[in-house]
Amino acid sequence: MPSIVQQTYSQRAQNYQNTAAKALLETIERKRSNLCVSVDVTKQADFLRIIDSVGPYVCLVKTHVDIIEDFDPAVIERLQELSAKHDFQIFEDRKFADIGNTVALQYSSGVHRIASWSHITNAHPVPGPSIISGLASVGLPLGRGLLLLAEMSTKGSLATGSYMEEAVRMARANREFVIGFIAQRRMDGVGLPQGESAPDEDFLVLTPGVGLDTKGDGMGQQYRTPRQVVFESGCDVIIVGRGIYGKDNGANPEAVREQAERYRAQGWEAYQERIGASN
Repeated sequence: MPSIVQQTYSQRAQNYQNTAAKALLETIERKRSNLCVSVDVTKQADFLRIIDSVGPYVCLVKTHVDIIEDFDPAVIERLQELSAKHDFQIFEDRKFADIGNTVALQYSSGVHRIASWSHITNAHPVPGPSIISGLASVGLPLGRGLLLLAEMSTKGSLATGSYMEEAVRMARANREFVIGFIAQRRMDGVGLPQGESAPDEDFLVLTPGVGLDTKGDGMGQQYRTPRQVVFESGCDVIIVGRGIYGKDNGANPEAVREQAERYRAQGWEAYQERIGASN
């Protein structure tokens, strides 16, 4: 059996028991897309227009529903309709960071009721293992998956060294719910005792900070190309936002579609190169 980074997405789907992880890997393979678009806009009309435009080209849509100023429950209904129409998974980038009981309520309740519609969400490991158990108490019965923030793409991030190692250890102890990481590289072997290895360990790595036309945004964000992320660093999903829909919030759907296909093609080409495929 080839190493994890040389396996196809469909082969790797067999490594997971978690429903959300399997669904994402199968969607990636089916659509030949490892592109996730981060839709960070404040008006629901822009939000839905961008998602409808990029939908055919993505495996995953990343949302921040708490920044939508004119939010109402109909936004979620429409998002779910677009997920079914275009065959993509939904990732609410909530970055939970509180004690177990609080995050369970934040995940299940309130205005947004995230667990009821988001296939995947994420959390900071800073509160310790209780954050995972709290979220799992809500998400596991619904077939959801959790990503831990092991690294961030901003300059000066504190998610390094022993903090990152502990995040990986927490993931290993909760494989039924933790499906991977937000990170800039693979976490294989990180945090293992000296002399130990885990060649068959498989966690998904979703990577923000991907751009083809700029190296940064003036606010600390740093960008790398799809090839650097997927081929050189072995990551699995590229996360792109403004590089696809621009500063005008996707006012020109055709331009958005062109950019989405551009990133999809380059992300998939880098994956094909990584696994040694001819096309």
